[in-house]
Amino acid sequence: MSRPIFPFHSNDISALARSLVKQWAEESTPPGHVQMLNMLARAVGFENFQHFRAEAESTRVAVPDLPTSDADDETARTVKRLLRHFDEQGRLMRWPNKFSEQQPCLWPIWARIPARRDLRERDVNEAIKLGESFGDHVLLRRELVTARMLMRTPDGSVYRRIEQAPPELAGYLVREIMQKARVA
Repeated sequence: MSRPIFPFHSNDISALARSLVKQWAEESTPPGHVQMLNMLARAVGFENFQHFRAEAESTRVAVPDLPTSDADDETARTVKRLLRHFDEQGRLMRWPNKFSEQQPCLWPIWARIPARRDLRERDVNEAIKLGESFGDHVLLRRELVTARMLMRTPDGSVYRRIEQAPPELAGYLVREIMQKARVA
């Protein structure tokens, strides 16, 4: 039986280390596995590991498996063509020239943004940077807002991912990218 994988991210590794040192010092013996999971979760703002896990599970995007019938062969070829824009870690390497390829390539970036949470611009930028390697997170943030996948307040101080099911083709692409990122 395979265990689910939950990505872990800290905006400030120094604050993470300070929190872990402080929590560890409060223990009379070295922490066990579950205690360490709780300490890590608390260090990034969760109550405990269960709270972290519940949040991670609620932000997962349900995506379908690639079609296997011959009728859907064109979809599989399109997904393979779109995958050429992503590196081995599942990061977008370049912004596609064709508009028809740009929209589907936004969805793997969208899937990395925390769901149902108000975010500062810095937090959104960090999530986007994790999903791209060509160095233009501002372009991607702007495109996500324009495509109505991400909303922002008029002053740009608060961002929020707009929850929606990806279109079928984008769903296949997200699945392939997430599998690629897990393997790497």
